[in-house]
Amino acid sequence: MRHLVQRVISHAWAAPACARRFGVGRPVFACLAIAAIAIVLAVPGQGTAADREVDLQLVLAVDVSRSMDPDEAALVRLGFVHALRHPDVIHAIERGPLGRIAVTYVEWGGNYDQRTGVDWTEISDAESAAAFATAVQLSPVFLVNWTSISGAIAFSARRFEGNGFRSERRIIDIAGDGPNNVGPYVLEARNRALASGIVINGLPIINNRPQANGYPNFPDLDLYYEDCVIGGPGSFMVVANGFNDFARAILRKLVTEIAGLTPPRDPIQLVAERPRPPCNAGEIQLQRYLDYGTF
Repeated sequence: MRHLVQRVISHAWAAPACARRFGVGRPVFACLAIAAIAIVLAVPGQGTAADREVDLQLVLAVDVSRSMDPDEAALVRLGFVHALRHPDVIHAIERGPLGRIAVTYVEWGGNYDQRTGVDWTEISDAESAAAFATAVQLSPVFLVNWTSISGAIAFSARRFEGNGFRSERRIIDIAGDGPNNVGPYVLEARNRALASGIVINGLPIINNRPQANGYPNFPDLDLYYEDCVIGGPGSFMVVANGFNDFARAILRKLVTEIAGLTPPRDPIQLVAERPRPPCNAGEIQLQRYLDYGTF
């Protein structure tokens, strides 16, 4: 945004010439408007000409709510670290038209509990990927209450603004083990992100382990992610069958989305006749827990 403002201001000096050319009565304001529109429409990926062009801008947004215990949270983070260093991920990046992507790592929980673990970083080879992975690994542990996918999407969407990069593709990668249960409804946040040209992919973690506080895990989380979380051209999800399966799932997912592919549906998604949960199912579940202590 800073670069955009600077470019619009620079066009003010050309306003009288613009007015003479187009016969506009109020040259400065009218020509500034024309300049601003031209700048925004001319640049893909909501960036500016001064921004660094990459093949993909990717927000890795991972759930760190207390539905996970510390060991499970560690498995998730280690899965990211190993995937980012994997030769298949490096190969997918290097084979892109420009051979570079921009990535940031975000952790989230409740409606107001999001933080940037590692800021935007350009990755173009094994060395830069390893440096980003190390930064993720060393980021402080952050565990919070409740689950706000809507808050995570809204926070992640803002991360694209003025980040110094531009690209044709912008993706938010949501990984979590439960549905939205606090904050705005997930469809509201998802639809706003999709309207701005952002694609949302998902990695639901299917987990049957009872939580320490007695709060239940969510059945059919994969169907919930499919109907309520992911969206946009070419969007997809990869299901992790438990926390021990996360490393496999995130590796497959990163390679697929960096390469711009759409994978076939996981076998778990092909089970017929499963009831599809509504997109406010998490809010309903939480309200029952708060009102009656039951589900």
